[in-house]
Amino acid sequence: MADTAAPPQDNAQQQQPQRSGKRKFLLLLLLLVVILAGVGVYCYHLFYGRFHASTDDAYVNGNLVQITPQVTGTVISIAVDDGDFVREGQPLVEFDPSDTAVAQQSAEANLAKTVRQVRGLYSNVDSYKAQVAARRVEVDRARADYARRQQLAKGGAISKEELAHARDTLVAAQSSLTSAQQQLDTNQALVDDTEIASHPDVKAAAAQLRQAYLNHARSTLVAPVSGYVAKRSVQVGSRVQPGAALMAVVPLDQIWIDANFKETQLAEMRIGQPVEIHSDLYGDDVRYRGTVESLGVGTGSAFSLLPAQNATGNWIKIVQRLPVRIRLEGDNLDKHPLRIGLSTVVDVDLHDQDGARLPTTTPKQPRYSTDVYDHQLAEADQLIQQIVHNNGPAARAAGVAKR
Repeated sequence: MADTAAPPQDNAQQQQPQRSGKRKFLLLLLLLVVILAGVGVYCYHLFYGRFHASTDDAYVNGNLVQITPQVTGTVISIAVDDGDFVREGQPLVEFDPSDTAVAQQSAEANLAKTVRQVRGLYSNVDSYKAQVAARRVEVDRARADYARRQQLAKGGAISKEELAHARDTLVAAQSSLTSAQQQLDTNQALVDDTEIASHPDVKAAAAQLRQAYLNHARSTLVAPVSGYVAKRSVQVGSRVQPGAALMAVVPLDQIWIDANFKETQLAEMRIGQPVEIHSDLYGDDVRYRGTVESLGVGTGSAFSLLPAQNATGNWIKIVQRLPVRIRLEGDNLDKHPLRIGLSTVVDVDLHDQDGARLPTTTPKQPRYSTDVYDHQLAEADQLIQQIVHNNGPAARAAGVAKR
């Protein structure tokens, strides 16, 4: 029995080569995995990674249109609240219109009075023209009388005293003509090369009415653009001053992405390169498309309120980030709207290298604008024309015809 059993030392010697072989196999397998992983990483970088730059330090941004009054007023009505959708031109806040209405009525009366006064200036010119014509007739008559008396005085038919009286009459007539001509010139200078509507006094009164009309129209605050109401702080009864922020309107159809890329990612980035965006709100199932619109001209730390001071003994180099603005395409925003401030992940395709690093042309169109206030001035001009017409010569002619 003792001869048939294997010694323990022989069993241990047989197991050692088996363990060594298994260890070598595992090491070779690990080495193979590492090599394959390295090849995979290299291939990823060679065929994809070096042509793409991505970051999750990206956020939705957009226009925040502040609603601020241009006149002082007391709030009597608020038509909207946070989250409400408003259309361009829709009333938002209304002030007590009493003061501005009275000021407009006063300006209308002042313009009507000024038009009638200017009409009087034109009438004075016509009157002085008639006076000049009459004085000229008197001068001609006095000159003729003086000439006749000169002939009679030569023959002794009249006395020298009577001749002197005729000469004095001629001098007085000439003086009256000169005075009338000066008065005509003075009044003519007040209306030269003008009509009633273009007279300086009328234009000044019209400007006052235009300002009063605008102040009255501005007692109702309207939405400059279509969008969603946010940050409402105004309350009924508040006495607000010009420039006070009452609320904001956010147009969600005019939004973009501000992505902060590391400076090491910007070497191959160009304006116009396509971008793929995913938002944390909807996840990877919803994809947005966009293009690089501009690359920032400075890092966030450079434009901060307290810029970093690197000239110190404990300086540590930190990779800086540069803001890149990405213009969104509107194909997916209707079904999946984004809100300002949401986090996103952006991936820029760097294949296209034809674009510029910085823009070389100036914008030809406004980035964002509104024409909601244009009609106010047009309505004021129509009112001015109506008042000038109602108080001008045409209105007088119509009144005479009625009588």
